[in-house]
Amino acid sequence: MADQNANPQELSEEQLAQKREEITQFYTENVEHLKIQLEYENLLRDIEKARAERIQAQVYIAQAMAQRQAEVSNQVPPIPGSNNNVDKGEVSKRKLKKVADEV
Repeated sequence: MADQNANPQELSEEQLAQKREEITQFYTENVEHLKIQLEYENLLRDIEKARAERIQAQVYIAQAMAQRQAEVSNQVPPIPGSNNNVDKGEVSKRKLKKVADEV
């Protein structure tokens, strides 16, 4: 137990070499796992980037279509024979025809 709790300054050269070997082995074993994790993280990043680009394209198309619809709705030609000036803010009352009773 005294060897495990000893300060690094109190370790012998053999113990230091053994510790270095253990640390080197630990990192060597984990490098393979970290490379796989890096590949996984890169794939996730690429997927999220593709999703963001797709959503951005959909928003752009939706905005372009909405703008086009607004332009079309503002350019609706007036109905022939109609004196209704609703677009100009003038609204007239409707007039009903009088029909004679046919009984």
